[in-house]
Amino acid sequence: MFCQDSFRSRFIRMSMPAPPRLLDLAGQSLLRDQASAIAALERLPMELFPPLFTAAFTGRHSETLKAMVQAWPFACLPLGALMKEQQPHQETFQAALAGLDVLLAQEVRPRRWKLQVLDLRKNAHQDFWTVWSGTRASMYSLLDPEVPQPMKKRRKVEGCRPGPKPPLAPVEVLIDLCLKERTPDESLAYLIQIAQQRKGMMHLCCKKLKIFAMPMQNIKKILRIIQLDSIQDLEVNCTWKLSTLGKFAPHLGQMGNLRRLLLSHIHMSSHTTLAKEEQCISQFTAQFLRLHHLEELYLDSISFLENRLDQVLRCLMTPLETLSITNCLLSESDLTHLSQHLNVSQLKDLGLSGVSLTNMSPEPLQVLIERASATLQDLDLDECGIMDSQFTVILPALGHCSQLTTFSFCGNPISMDVLENLLRHTIGLRKLSHVLYPAPLESYEDVRGTLHLGRLAHLHARLKQMLQELGRPGMVWFSANPCPRCGDRTFYDPEPILCPCYMPDLDTEA
Repeated sequence: MFCQDSFRSRFIRMSMPAPPRLLDLAGQSLLRDQASAIAALERLPMELFPPLFTAAFTGRHSETLKAMVQAWPFACLPLGALMKEQQPHQETFQAALAGLDVLLAQEVRPRRWKLQVLDLRKNAHQDFWTVWSGTRASMYSLLDPEVPQPMKKRRKVEGCRPGPKPPLAPVEVLIDLCLKERTPDESLAYLIQIAQQRKGMMHLCCKKLKIFAMPMQNIKKILRIIQLDSIQDLEVNCTWKLSTLGKFAPHLGQMGNLRRLLLSHIHMSSHTTLAKEEQCISQFTAQFLRLHHLEELYLDSISFLENRLDQVLRCLMTPLETLSITNCLLSESDLTHLSQHLNVSQLKDLGLSGVSLTNMSPEPLQVLIERASATLQDLDLDECGIMDSQFTVILPALGHCSQLTTFSFCGNPISMDVLENLLRHTIGLRKLSHVLYPAPLESYEDVRGTLHLGRLAHLHARLKQMLQELGRPGMVWFSANPCPRCGDRTFYDPEPILCPCYMPDLDTEA
């Protein structure tokens, strides 16, 4: 009986919601009286600001939020992380921005004011608000960095000297932007308006910028108020004409701290003269001379690269870690220039997916892989049309890639003999863990590309047995081939994970 009662009471305790904490109740009570809440900020202990701010944000207490932004006692206000946890109400978010606007308009800042950074990025400081639901003193060091001791002493000495007051430092607003509508949404438009009005007092910084579909005049309007040297990651996923890229190029050149650039779907107009084409391409490639920190370059479906790749590469100022050229037309001379260029000798990731190499000599690709063999970790040669004879030439270079972890070369007409030869060349690469290979030629039933699943399973089993015998059973080899009907990939490891086209037609069977 005692055990049963004990179990019942424990179950009741587990099923009942935890009672609200005294701190939460005090915050809710304070927020009911807006005037009292705002007046209390002057005396409110700093450790109570985060839980009260969270309650005000959740409860949509706009005026209190505005006042709390102005009195924020930390160097950083990570509003984006709070917005990620909750679906923000547009008026509430704009109230926080309005608080910043009022703060910037004041010649004399509030006594407790410490705000230097308003962080609107949703993936930054993710643990701040949960940590401050309790009190943890270590968070002071995160959001209010300790000033080095010599600087403290210098400030103390300088503070004793008479003289004009130093100008107020601008507040940084950190945001990741994704431009994909014709015009910015209401909240972004409001932020842009504040940035324009408070120019010099507020710096709008954007580490990650994605551009999908927006008229160039709207893009330029936004770029004019962003600190372009704050951009480190830029994706341009637009169907632009080459002339549009030429107009964008001067902005790219101002992104001096850019580390990653993805550019896709740039096409040439049939009405553009050759001289105009060359001018636009030169405008674009010249900007690379100013990108001293570029590490990753992704070029996808770029129509002007053929016979001009050297023009792009020779403007690169630093060795690349990632180079991905996909779904582009390249000439053999382009590949030769690529293999000889200094900036590819330290590559970690190399992708040439969708670049046709069928009619090219394999030597430039062999030299390229050999030159990057000491650092190369990921190699993607999918859909390149590489034949047996070409693949055989590059095998020794692959065997030297001591850091290689992943190798993918689907969509190439390779025989089982070459696959087995590849396995022998790479079995000594201790870091190579995943190989994604095409169904060998012997596994097809006909020239239309119909797979014989039984043959493929048998060939896969042979490779797996070889891995076992050579002491690398943990190395994963699996095949992926596009379905000739729908284009979806069908995976085999060793049993097929089929696309719908291979599934039996239930209506027919019925």
